[in-house]
This record gives sequence, C-alpha cells and structure tokens, in this order.
Amino acid sequence: MAAPASADDRSDAGREGLHRPARTHRIAELTAPEVAARLTAGACAILPMGSLETHGPQAPMGDFLLAEAIADRIAAAAAAAGADALVLPAIPFGGEDYFGFTSGGVVLTPGLLQAVIEEVCGNLLRTGARRLLIVNGHAGSIGPVDAAARMLCRRHDVVIPALHLWRAAGALHAEFGGPAASLGHGGDPVWSVALHLRPDLCRPELARAREAGSPVLGLPAAGLGAIRLAGVEFAVPMEVEAVAPGGVACADSRPGTAAHGARITARLVEAGAAMISQMKAATP
Repeated sequence: MAAPASADDRSDAGREGLHRPARTHRIAELTAPEVAARLTAGACAILPMGSLETHGPQAPMGDFLLAEAIADRIAAAAAAAGADALVLPAIPFGGEDYFGFTSGGVVLTPGLLQAVIEEVCGNLLRTGARRLLIVNGHAGSIGPVDAAARMLCRRHDVVIPALHLWRAAGALHAEFGGPAASLGHGGDPVWSVALHLRPDLCRPELARAREAGSPVLGLPAAGLGAIRLAGVEFAVPMEVEAVAPGGVACADSRPGTAAHGARITARLVEAGAAMISQMKAATP
C-alpha cells in the first residue's frame, strides 16, 4: 500500500498545476518541435495584421491587438470544430495611406509591406505549412495583402484567403443595427470591437463627435483622400487631420458599445473558423 502523500508533496503538486500553462495556439509560446509537427500535419497558420495609428482620442492606437485577439479566437473555434490552427505574432505596422504623420504611428510603404507578407508566408510554406489565413485589420494594407497573395499563389500554387476585418465588419455594423452616425474611422466597427476585446485600453469618456477639418484646394474633404466638385469626386493626397481631426471621421463615435462589438466579433470568428475548416476539406 502506497504511503499517503505528505503535505509538502501535495503542495508541490498544487504548485505544478497552478503553473501548468493552458493550451495555446500562439506559435511564439510553443516549442519548435510541436509547431513543426502541427504544421506538417496540416494546421493552418494564421497571420494577424493591423496598424499603429490614430483611432480617435478614445481608442488604443494598435488595432493589430484586435486582429491578434480575433485570430486567437478563430484558432480556438477551429480547434473546437476539429481543425488545428496556429497564430503567428501580428505584423503591427499597416500600409501607408492617410496616417503617415500620426505622432507615434508607424506605416510601411505598400511595396515593402507586400514584401514582408511574401517573406513571412514564404518561410512558412518552405518549412512545412500547407494552409495559411491572413487576418488583416487595416484598410491601407488590403492592396499589399491581396498583391502578396497573388504572388504567393503563382510561386507556390497555394490559395491564401484574407479576412479583411473592418471591411467585413462594416457590413455587419448595419446588419446588427449599428447607428449610421458611428460608422467610420475613429468610430465603429473598430471602436465597438475594441470596447469588447480590450476595454482596459479604451477611454469612452473621450469619445466625441467629428470636428471640421481643413479645406483642400479651397474645398472641404468629402472623405479620406477625396474632394467633390461639380457633382464629381476627385482623389487628392491628404493626411487624416484634413478630414478627421483627432482621427474621428465618423459623425459621432459615442454610440459604440461592447455588446455591439461582441456581436461583430462573434461573426468574424465564426467566418474565420469556417474558412479554416473549408481549407482543410478542400486541400490535402
């Protein structure tokens, strides 16, 4: 008959259980042999991307944090459906558009960002990954992401889907009853999703209505990068402050809510997990 465990033994066992890490889908937190085994067995590698820019005075600059959190949830949902997935560290810098002069912000030229995406995905494909999904949280990165995906398809004969979060979420905003006034940069859908996923970083008391911007060629901005004359829209170079002082381009960011962000996030996660399952079914 085995001797009963001593108090010290039970204490040691408790400490081991306390410090045993929960299962993670993040590549950076796993050992190399486990990552290699899972990727070569068909796990989908998820690449989250975002930006470091102004999202209004009330929201954190790093929307890549939201893309990373959504990617984590997609991986967990995929696993629950029987499809393995691993999450890469996020690319935190977005493609250059209207935010190049945001204090503390960092942007990459489109060609450089495209090259970074091609290098990251090319490394994964070269070392055993067979399925990849890009989860992109910056509108200015859509062009580089799509161009990189085309080049990777030609070089490696692989289809890499991209979930452009805020483009998809913009449609969901109306579907879930979001007010038109809060839709736009510095407001929803990013603001409500941030309230849901990272309330610790949000300052809702600072949310506000849009303020008037500066004229371009004597005309008010008609949107980011546009002015209107004689009923026709012209594209013009401009920075965010010309149309959205403080980063608020929507009419009013204050209506955003965590509950609205939760509904949007849930649908994005559902769609991302469904795509991973589809890739598993469609590719050997």
